[in-house]
Amino acid sequence: MERTQSVRDVLSRDEIHELTRRSNWAGAWAIISTWAVIFGCFAALAIWPNPLTFVVAVVVIGGRQLALAILMHEAAHRTLFAKNYLNDVVADWLTAKPMGADVARYKRHHLGHHAHTGTDADPDLSLALDRPMTRRSLRRKFARDLFGLTGLKRVVGQFLIYCEVLEYTVSAEAKRRPANGRRFGDYARAFVRNALGFAITNLLLAGGLAAVGQLWVYSAWVVAYLTIFSLFLRIRSLAEHACTERSANELRNTRTTRAGVFARMTVAPFRVNYHLEHHLLVAVPYFRLPELHRLLKERGLISEAPGYADVLRTVSAKAV
Repeated sequence: MERTQSVRDVLSRDEIHELTRRSNWAGAWAIISTWAVIFGCFAALAIWPNPLTFVVAVVVIGGRQLALAILMHEAAHRTLFAKNYLNDVVADWLTAKPMGADVARYKRHHLGHHAHTGTDADPDLSLALDRPMTRRSLRRKFARDLFGLTGLKRVVGQFLIYCEVLEYTVSAEAKRRPANGRRFGDYARAFVRNALGFAITNLLLAGGLAAVGQLWVYSAWVVAYLTIFSLFLRIRSLAEHACTERSANELRNTRTTRAGVFARMTVAPFRVNYHLEHHLLVAVPYFRLPELHRLLKERGLISEAPGYADVLRTVSAKAV
């Protein structure tokens, strides 16, 4: 069998060492800047309370909610900060819990995706569309996202995961956990234990806004989570693995996508579009992925990346 070329065939040990250097400052900047934009949107709504400002704020906040999810992903790989405590605890409270997740549970699930990408054992295989859908189907999915149906479905699923009725997952398929004699009280205690971080962070967020007489702007956070965040999350997911090869070959089962300024504000925060590079060398922090991309392209391991519009055309190639 022909040997597949790997990233270590084209990069030196010194280059890999440099590319995998983490930075507490970069991690801090990522979190602070994300929340600064979110609070900036809240301030804009308080100063200019009108429908146009609300719509713009929802779009921008939805992009920053995806940014928080991406930073949680970085923390799960322990690449957001150089100090593991900051990845495991600080990032958990500032990126994961406000979004209803937690770093530890996500990490256990996500490492299975990296170990088995593109195979039947991949826990996220349901997110990787194996063949193009119709354009009508894609439009219906986008409509469900924007009208909040996808978000409401996600909330119900998250509630059942909190109660430990369903196994933890971020994929489109959730498995029911065996009851094993558990009763209502066991489910209630599980819910409190698992939802506590989400409740605390969101009560602090809403409480802070209420303290300055602007509780109503919290609605922009909720609306963004239920609508535009779902759309951005879907597009990002489609770009990463949809309609790629179903195999264990990381050069074929994962896609990097070209991202301009608008894409980086919405569907591709913190260089998440360099997904092939991330799979090839998971220890590289987000701010070094462009350099890894440049080196791999120069040395012939990867080719020119498509844009997000190109990917959407690829995944909805059927005209009916």
